[in-house]
Amino acid sequence: MRAALLQSSSYKWWVFLAISIGLFSSVMDHGGVVVALPTMPEHFETDIPTVQWVVVGYVLTISALLLPMGRLSDQIGRKRVYIIGSVVFIGGAALAGTSTSIVTLILFKALQGCGGAMTQGSGMAMMISAFPPTERGKVMGFIMTVVGIGAIAGPALGGILVSALGWEWVFFIHIPLGVLGVAACLLVLNEIRSVNAPQDGQRTGFDWLGASLSTGALITLLMAMTNAHRAGWVSPSILAAIFGFVAFLAAFIWWELRTPAPMLDLRLFKRKLFSLGVSAGFFSFLGSSASMFMMPFYLQKVLDYSPRETGLVMVPAALCMAIMGPVGGWLSDRYGWRRFTVLGMASGAAGLFILSRLTENSSLVHVMPALILQSAGMGMFHSANMNSIISAVERERYGVVSSFLNLVRNSAQIISIAVATAIVTAIMASQGYPPSLDAVSQAPDAFTSGLRISLRVMGCFMVVGVVVSALKGTELTQESAPRIGEPQTEASQPD
Repeated sequence: MRAALLQSSSYKWWVFLAISIGLFSSVMDHGGVVVALPTMPEHFETDIPTVQWVVVGYVLTISALLLPMGRLSDQIGRKRVYIIGSVVFIGGAALAGTSTSIVTLILFKALQGCGGAMTQGSGMAMMISAFPPTERGKVMGFIMTVVGIGAIAGPALGGILVSALGWEWVFFIHIPLGVLGVAACLLVLNEIRSVNAPQDGQRTGFDWLGASLSTGALITLLMAMTNAHRAGWVSPSILAAIFGFVAFLAAFIWWELRTPAPMLDLRLFKRKLFSLGVSAGFFSFLGSSASMFMMPFYLQKVLDYSPRETGLVMVPAALCMAIMGPVGGWLSDRYGWRRFTVLGMASGAAGLFILSRLTENSSLVHVMPALILQSAGMGMFHSANMNSIISAVERERYGVVSSFLNLVRNSAQIISIAVATAIVTAIMASQGYPPSLDAVSQAPDAFTSGLRISLRVMGCFMVVGVVVSALKGTELTQESAPRIGEPQTEASQPD
């Protein structure tokens, strides 16, 4: 049976389905945890800024380890790294659900983040490698569909689980899903590494110094971003962290340009399509992530919706992302990337500017269309933009480049949430309320005022992204686009 499956003409779709289980679980985990966050402070007898570290610690761990794990998967085999990462992710979820204190919950979510770092880059790389270059936009689009469905299920199912069974079940639900995903990957994925991967005896060494420097840079930057609104942007600790980031980054760049086997080949940024695509992706996540973090607080603490109702409110927007991802990918395969990245980013910006007019008495007629417009635009943008970026790199770099793209996403998400939180709490403090999201129920008008300003700032980031997307250059179809270092053949089976 397995031999027949490996030889099947539809093998690429079996690969996609097997890995999609883990991708779905990962996205659903994030949405479920965000919906559960407002209920955790009372359970653990703590405050919202502390509970925020359940999400921040998870994303911080993933961000710190993504590049090393992506490079490792390119060297020793993506299947091996993916399976191990999936097992770690499942274990972290089981332990998180049994946490008896907020500290242990944060630590177990960080452990889950270690598994997430191993699966994110390697899983996407295997999906992309299974399809030929002319269908790259298609697979990117369907990846966005999985992300969109996970984003639907996360808040919706998470709200139901929190209301009916408790916050623990937003973690426990991933145990059966994870086991199913591991079993599917063991059955479907073969042992062959992707095209041009180094063979045994020819494998280059692992860049341990580059991994250490990149990890140091990311941790110092993200720690500064997540703590600046409490400690103060000009406090000695924050300034020291920013200085440390600059020092680590400078050392990383210096080393990567000189080592024969770099963690990330920085010469990729000389390729216009790659550098502008990465920049546009950064601005898209920088602009859109804060709204997804803040909306549950607005819906639950200002408009007084339950966690279950909050999840259901966010379902249509996620559904539109799931639909527009394949549409954007298919269109970018046929007609080029630029017009769809520009249109998608502009739609996302428009949704944010509409949300920036919310009041403490706004109705769902205002909220839901704006969320739909933003999510639909992001679905179209991301599939087309990722299509353009991957087309500019060699197949043997898919693992580390996919990890780098996820790193850009996670870093932008943390910075976006940190900036928005700083703006909201500063506005609340200026109106005489505690500078904390804990006080949202006491000061709905002050919170909403800060939310409006933060969303306008995020919308401006998206406008910058529109400009960057427009600068990508001549529109190329997949048939005429250059295949840098990549054979014009059907993709080989992933490892």
